[in-house]
Amino acid sequence: MPKIFIKQLGKDFEYVPKKNLLQLLLENDIFVDNPCNGNGSCGKCKVRVLEGNLPPLSPTERKLLKEDEINADIRLSCLVVPKEDITIEILQKERKHKILTTGYVPEFEFNPTISKKIFEIKMPTLETQSPFEDSLCEALGSKKVNWKLLRDYESSYGTVTGVFNDSELIALEAGDTTEFLYGVAIDIGTTTVVAALIDMNNGEDLATASRINPQKKFGLDVLTRITYELEHPEGSKEELQKTIVEAINEMVEELCSEGKVKKENIYEISIAANCTMMHFLLGVDATSIGKSPYAPVFTKAKNISASDLGIKAAKCARVYCLPSVSSYIGADIVAGAYVCELHKAEENILFIDIGTNGEIVLSKGGRLLSCSCAAGPALEGMNISSGMRAAEGAVEDVEITEKGVDLKVIGEEDPIGICGSGILAAVKELLRTGIVKNNGAFIKKEQLEGSDYRYKMIQLNGNKREFILKSTPEQLLITQGDVRQVQLAKGALLSGFYALLKQAKIDMGELDKVMIAGQFGAHLPADSLVGTGILPKEVKDKLVYIGNSSKTGAYMALMSVKVKKEIEDLAGEMEYMELGASEGYEKLFSQCLIFGDK
Repeated sequence: MPKIFIKQLGKDFEYVPKKNLLQLLLENDIFVDNPCNGNGSCGKCKVRVLEGNLPPLSPTERKLLKEDEINADIRLSCLVVPKEDITIEILQKERKHKILTTGYVPEFEFNPTISKKIFEIKMPTLETQSPFEDSLCEALGSKKVNWKLLRDYESSYGTVTGVFNDSELIALEAGDTTEFLYGVAIDIGTTTVVAALIDMNNGEDLATASRINPQKKFGLDVLTRITYELEHPEGSKEELQKTIVEAINEMVEELCSEGKVKKENIYEISIAANCTMMHFLLGVDATSIGKSPYAPVFTKAKNISASDLGIKAAKCARVYCLPSVSSYIGADIVAGAYVCELHKAEENILFIDIGTNGEIVLSKGGRLLSCSCAAGPALEGMNISSGMRAAEGAVEDVEITEKGVDLKVIGEEDPIGICGSGILAAVKELLRTGIVKNNGAFIKKEQLEGSDYRYKMIQLNGNKREFILKSTPEQLLITQGDVRQVQLAKGALLSGFYALLKQAKIDMGELDKVMIAGQFGAHLPADSLVGTGILPKEVKDKLVYIGNSSKTGAYMALMSVKVKKEIEDLAGEMEYMELGASEGYEKLFSQCLIFGDK
């Protein structure tokens, strides 16, 4: 069979010449950036061919690759099917990412579902010959116990610690082990996964771990992963589940190493996630979420055995999955609404989690209205010509002056791309300086005097105008298409705000507070949000950043039976509004596309 050699990894593998190069690389655990899930639209999965031959360039490759890239034998791996031995160079590398792990935590009473209690179990004698089960029932003051506990009887005489899930005895441990009671709170996002190791005796956060969601290889957003499941009906559910469970197990090992805790003493894992990620975690078919009428298989909270999912912790460990409201208002948003106490608010509060989907909750005196709008991946740096995640080398802030373009780069490295906060800052500056007009179009270069400082910042690529973000050694550009991507995200988010306000019969000026949650929102200054019109200027001084409220909600549920019940009740009370079905939405969306005041 032919082989593929990856030069910088010193790795090779054999392959059957049927699949495209991207599929072959991903199947062999070789990282290649592929935001569009290999459908040939993003142009990011570039590799350089060093030896061997590939089929001729396709029209799509000629469109997405620059001339100098074509001359340098760079190809798009999703669009070529190799047939012979080839040697390639991977052009991307996984970089250290900025991931938000903390957030605001309100006061609440600790009362975990999992608890421990010491009791004495009498040894049998020749005279009594009491069965272990009877002695256990006597010690507990109950009539029966779960038969599975009888497997542990040999070490369970004398002083014993019982592990309880609420009032149910789920494990026996020899001696006094009450000081060893740990749990893990996890936020599974489409983009990132964050986990915290918690001492359930006192609520202390002992260690934190974070990483990019490894399901990225199936697509960078929810819909491309659902599409993967649709297009691969055989085994994709298991594949998606295995990928996230393996990541959780690796993070648990990392947490235990840092916190000096045995994973056998982790008794509960509390998880908040969007509805699709929760389906993937449980191995439940998520395809119904991606097609009309967008009904999920489940939204209710789940309390299940960790071993059923393959999560490695104590033998008796439980997994608690927080509830969702609908396909696109997931447990992460319910957690955020609970953490921000929106259900108790007497004010008018807008809660926003900005990401690939923009989820919005409006609290009007405690009544909660919610909606989800497809902001698209532009605000996370994807679908942008020079876009990347918020990792080392990513431009995260931009300022345009008469002297030139000032860039702030993550890790203080040479810029290699631009992340979500960077593209938003760039568009804000392009609007402020008049390089981009309110309709989203670049100003014509011929309308500028040669002495105008903006003249040299614009270049023509055929008939297309581009802004030069960085000129050397390799250009970073903001294209017309990039501006349009931000414009579409802006239109989606702003129209969602106005639609909810209309439903609640209040206007933007009546808002008392705008709370911004999530990984992406934490990196967005008010100037960028207001400067691009994602938020109107009336709320600029009302913004409150609350951090990772999804993980905080998972932590609170881990530490309190009461919180679990209240979060479940809250999910049942939240009203969901389908924007596309609301009256006049298309006109509203069109109006919200215009930069500046609506």
